[in-house]
Amino acid sequence: MSDPTDEEVVQVAAEAAEGLVRSRYKQSNIRDLDVTVTFEDGVLDVDVYLNAPEGDADAEAVADEAARAAQSAADELFEDA
Repeated sequence: MSDPTDEEVVQVAAEAAEGLVRSRYKQSNIRDLDVTVTFEDGVLDVDVYLNAPEGDADAEAVADEAARAAQSAADELFEDA
């Protein structure tokens, strides 16, 4: 099997990050969500900006967790290749 394409890595990582955020907050409670993922020369860069009300979850902690979820999803993609 061949390694995933850069586009596949970006897609899988972005979906994982967004999925984690959406699992922590109701859609209507998310004021702003921006997930930026790049994969160049074997380096994955994930930036998650989340603006959500305080309460059920700390937005900064959730954003950090989402970035880690993106990294894990990309790692799994390569392991499966």
